[in-house]
Amino acid sequence: MGVTKEYERWLTHTDDHTKQEMEQVSANPAELEDRLGRALAFGTGGLRGVMGAGNNRMNVYTVRQATQGVANVIVSEGEEAKKKGVVIAYDSRHHSVEFSKEAARVLAAAGIVSYLFDELRPTPELSFAIRKLHCVAGINVTASHNPKEYNGYKVYWEDGAQIGPEKAAEVLAEIRRSDIFDDVHVMDFDEAVKQGLIHTIGKEIDEAFLARVLEQAASPDAVAAVADTFKIIYTPFHGAGYRLVPEVLRRAGFKHVLTVAEQMKPDGDFPTVKSPNPEEKEGFTIAIGMAKKEAIDLIIGTDPDSDRAGIVVRDASGEYIAMTGNQVGILLTDYIISVKKERNELPENAAVVTTIVSTLMADPVCRQNHVALYRTLTGFKFIGEKIKEFEESGSNTFLFGFEESYGYLAGTYTRDKDAVVASLMIAEMAAWYRNKGVTLYEALQALYQKYGYYGERLISLKMEGLDALDRMKALMEHLREEGLKEIGGVAITAERDYLKDVRKTMDGKTTEKTGLPQSDVLYYEMEDGSSVIVRPSGTEPKIKLYLLVSGQSAAETGEKLDRYENAMRAVLK
Repeated sequence: MGVTKEYERWLTHTDDHTKQEMEQVSANPAELEDRLGRALAFGTGGLRGVMGAGNNRMNVYTVRQATQGVANVIVSEGEEAKKKGVVIAYDSRHHSVEFSKEAARVLAAAGIVSYLFDELRPTPELSFAIRKLHCVAGINVTASHNPKEYNGYKVYWEDGAQIGPEKAAEVLAEIRRSDIFDDVHVMDFDEAVKQGLIHTIGKEIDEAFLARVLEQAASPDAVAAVADTFKIIYTPFHGAGYRLVPEVLRRAGFKHVLTVAEQMKPDGDFPTVKSPNPEEKEGFTIAIGMAKKEAIDLIIGTDPDSDRAGIVVRDASGEYIAMTGNQVGILLTDYIISVKKERNELPENAAVVTTIVSTLMADPVCRQNHVALYRTLTGFKFIGEKIKEFEESGSNTFLFGFEESYGYLAGTYTRDKDAVVASLMIAEMAAWYRNKGVTLYEALQALYQKYGYYGERLISLKMEGLDALDRMKALMEHLREEGLKEIGGVAITAERDYLKDVRKTMDGKTTEKTGLPQSDVLYYEMEDGSSVIVRPSGTEPKIKLYLLVSGQSAAETGEKLDRYENAMRAVLK
């Protein structure tokens, strides 16, 4: 269907505000083409895009269509699935409340019960609620840490994890089968409530969730020993962690939990930060300013849907520095193992789960402590699947999971990364080290001395234009067809192509399966022990390049990272 025809349909079938927005861009062919020329992509990460009118935007109509796809899949699973229902949560972004209610209306029209949170909640609490209420699925209206112009829509299934490739394909097939206007059905919200198809949930789920989070506490004695003087600053970056994170820290025994007042109120404009992303130190500017006036031990920040956490600590010179997701993941891995060992509570079949793009340092830490290490594809849903596998087979006891993008999980009560439990564990770890007279920065340096220096770098290469996805696909095809033999003068010893599910050594002596699901990822094993990974983003028009290296010093790892980055930028330009 052409853009002109689609434009006419949007004028015919939408509300007055949407019509007005479409008319305002009618004289701009490029803008119309961008908005109407293709549909917003739905994948394992659900939907994510700029808010506005059109098929390629986040709006009431694209949310309804996606929900119709979810509803059709649930209906196909029978009456019991419909009765189990769907949990719906949302973050602080503009239109998140509206979108969540529209999703509930579509589900109600299909005869599916929904449980809608009374206000914004952390993403991990949604995952927990699906399991607690024995629901068939969950919907979360959030764009995580993206800029304020964005919103998103994530789908979870009955085990509490985000949907995997197979279920995403089912939902996508139904979305494609449904016309955005003609095949989407909604029920009046108040009527749906009256008929018992929409229920409101809130504090009772909070209490159950917090109880499970607090069960993960590993060193309450260490917290009690320093509670009178240990000080934390917390910021939710205007998002969903604003109530539960401070509350869990206080219940854990921390007496001095300061908050950044300007950032405590949920606000979809995120007015005090350029981007509400805990990966970026700039967002911590106000918190660091506060810390300099107080004797602050730790600064914690969580993203708008409170599933990822970042921290700022003092280095050897007293300057405040932001730690990376890999660094915090390694510190937590070593801390949890150490505490379990101290108490003789480390299971013989204990396992840590991380991803193929996370730090190589996890290998020696787990190996030397006789803990199994498993690596999954990128995305915490795969870590969630591994937890489920452990529980069903009894093969391992899940100890901890983390990914380089600032996601952490201790415990099995939820199937997604959890910034609430991460904040608790990080604060508790800092208190544990404080009892030993060591800062988190010093603890990290000690781990480098023990296991070797490791460094990581993520480079995102943005693709512009309507043909961005096609160019990303062509680039990955080019790498496969042409092949690489060396990067930056260092030989490649083996290549893993996860799309073809094959790992082959460059000498041709070994060819084997990767052991992971198919995914558009190329992984190069280097002669010096480094890894270079290339994959297209699942939510944005970007090619992501991950560099994982090790060396005898921080300087050596830095040099390796620079060399590999320069070489790969030349390859991918």
